Amino acid sequence: MKQYQTDAIRNIAAVAHADVGKTSLIEAMLYHAGAIHKMGSVNEGDTVSDYDPDEVERKTTLAVTPCVAEWKDHKLNLLDTPGYEDFYGEVESALRVVEGALVLIDGERGVEGGTEKVWALVKKYETPCAIVVNRMDGEQAESQKALATVEEILETTALPLNLPIGGGQAFEGVVDLLTMRALTYGADGKTVTEGDIPDDLAGLAEEAREALVEAAAESDEELLDKYFEDGELSDAEVARGLKTGIREGLIVPALHVAAEKGVGVSAVLDFITACLPSPADVPVKAAVNGEETEIEADADGPLAAFVYKTIFDPYAGRLSLFRVYSGSLGVENVQNTTRAASERVGKVAHRQGGQDVDASVIVAGDFGAVAKLADTATGDTLARAEAPIHLPPVEFPRPAYSRAVFPEREGDDDRLSTALSRLAEEDPTLHVTRNNETDQTLLEGLGDQHLTMALAKAKRKFNANARLDLPKIAYRETITKTVKEVDYTHRKQTGGAGQYAKVVITMEPTARGDGYEFVDKIFGGAIDQQFRPSVDKGVKQAMAEGVIAGYPMVDFRVTLVDGKTHPVDSKDIAFQTAGRGAFREAAAKAGAVLLEPIMSVNILVPEEMMGDVIGDMNGRRGRVMGMEQVGRRQVIQATVPLAEMSRYQTDLKSMTSARGSYTMELSHYEAVPGDVQEKIVAMNEAEEE
Repeated sequence: MKQYQTDAIRNIAAVAHADVGKTSLIEAMLYHAGAIHKMGSVNEGDTVSDYDPDEVERKTTLAVTPCVAEWKDHKLNLLDTPGYEDFYGEVESALRVVEGALVLIDGERGVEGGTEKVWALVKKYETPCAIVVNRMDGEQAESQKALATVEEILETTALPLNLPIGGGQAFEGVVDLLTMRALTYGADGKTVTEGDIPDDLAGLAEEAREALVEAAAESDEELLDKYFEDGELSDAEVARGLKTGIREGLIVPALHVAAEKGVGVSAVLDFITACLPSPADVPVKAAVNGEETEIEADADGPLAAFVYKTIFDPYAGRLSLFRVYSGSLGVENVQNTTRAASERVGKVAHRQGGQDVDASVIVAGDFGAVAKLADTATGDTLARAEAPIHLPPVEFPRPAYSRAVFPEREGDDDRLSTALSRLAEEDPTLHVTRNNETDQTLLEGLGDQHLTMALAKAKRKFNANARLDLPKIAYRETITKTVKEVDYTHRKQTGGAGQYAKVVITMEPTARGDGYEFVDKIFGGAIDQQFRPSVDKGVKQAMAEGVIAGYPMVDFRVTLVDGKTHPVDSKDIAFQTAGRGAFREAAAKAGAVLLEPIMSVNILVPEEMMGDVIGDMNGRRGRVMGMEQVGRRQVIQATVPLAEMSRYQTDLKSMTSARGSYTMELSHYEAVPGDVQEKIVAMNEAEEE
């Protein structure tokens, strides 16, 4: 592959709801551009971008994958992305490193739940984009109806750049509204014949062309003046205005395709090269020597490369996929400015799905890959020590779904731990934590499919078999009443040296979150100074097991007010035992209760679905704390017990047809209702039996 200048490069991500045809569109673009000689199929498992065995088996994209096409003296870096929400961390990675996005919708179904969510990400990154209406060969496909859902749900007017010729199985081409010519496609999907606009579309094409010209003019003050004076713009001027409007987010164009048949694909390729910005058009924010600035995509500038994806292979090691923002990267020593570590870059390459394409150097604006970097991870910046540029990391979504993970085979703990650690390197939205309160390893991610796929990879790549289960809830215990001067004596005499300790304690509740406090208020020598810490130690031992259901006790104060020491039999172990006994007696009288973790939840749902979601939240012992309007959607702010949220992701999808989403984080602990506490205690007793 020849070396391209930065202004001839286009970086595009294809994003959509699941099963809308992103992979098929990229496959068709590769085929139409001559990058491959035969179109693969998702169903057959032989597409370029879905090369991973798990993707082939499940017939869906699971990770961001770069592909390369050459079209009319331009290089196109095409990033395929997952459509399922569980893998949206990959979508974030893709949108972070591109200047353009194709947002696909189905010609029959229009905008769906996943479309709304990827659209929000496109807006978050302010990525210039186009709507691509795919599967226009579907029996019920209808352009106007599909685009109406864009306006209704996404609150955006999609401006057609072309019109479909024919419908259903008769869909055979498009009317190009820039050139006002009809493009019809042969059975091979590559042969394109240019001709006159069909008579039945002539009037509609004129109206659409006028709207296109007006939008182009309104994007450029000079063009607007000319349009007012002459009443028309040339094709080149319209293209110029469109490019400006698209880059500034004023215009969202729409194109029509049947990706699997190749119909309309050349028009998408032409649009990408003519209307979407190049890396040279879009400077990026960076920190240079700690000061924020903007850097240009200049191949002769200082090096700044960003790692957007890490792939770990048990045999080949770590593969880092990167995009160069400034300078050029070849075989050399570089500085990881994120981790202050030196790295040796060996052979660099472009990536065509799962295959390397040889390259001697990767220039500003282009994508590449390098193997076996020692310390570099996703989100890191590679630069040169003399010009330490740092690029902002990807803002990954926080995990909202958690399961306890266990090895299937006894003795596989270390193997599983290594596997999960490597997978977390590949996927920053996958977290592995240890909950010491419940003594469980937790695997956290974006959903059930996310975690299921992680275990499938652990088995395939690292021969680590594991299973998932609902995590235990980290309940705690506390007291509600003050108990004064609980007197406890420990006396033990078994024929040898005896044990003796007498303690008197007061126990009182403290504010939530204060933890445990031990206060020594003994005056004089009722208990020798050396034994007083032993009482504290005994209390700490007993509080770890609680008095209700074996959960640690928190948020209370123990005051040591009196006691007695024996001159011979008193010792450290005796006062520890007395401390434990005094704690248990006091806690039993102090109104002990269970505490449960309460989560702060933000739920984003369409306004018309708000009632169902609030009703469901109330049924989970949740409390709605407020609501906030965001466009035509509502953010419901609530607090809810963690115990009620174990399957919320699945339930919310069902309630909202996948249009709802939520984030969740720990807010505080509060007392469990009495009836719920009884069930928890009974369940724990049954498990112990």
